[in-house]
Amino acid sequence: MTDKRSVTVRIAGEEHTIRASAEPEYTRACARFVDERIQQIRASAGLLESHKIAILAALSIADEYFQARDDAEKLRKETTSRATNLLRRIEAEIGSGAESGGEAESA
Repeated sequence: MTDKRSVTVRIAGEEHTIRASAEPEYTRACARFVDERIQQIRASAGLLESHKIAILAALSIADEYFQARDDAEKLRKETTSRATNLLRRIEAEIGSGAESGGEAESA
């Protein structure tokens, strides 16, 4: 059973008590991230209703998440491809070394 802790954070000028199994500092860091994104949107969009700013912040964070996920997948594929190519080269070198009599037989 996961032990949940209550943490009070301030987002968009309002206090919220959040129960989470994560460390309190992690929860605070997440809240700061969301609050900063809300403040950025509020500053760039001008006067909007709070719920609209929250929706735009959520969409902005989702966009950032999807881009990071796609970048990580591309990196994973590239790393897998490079590792496979390297393994083939190593196996080819080992195979060609064995064919050329890499070890001498004793008489």
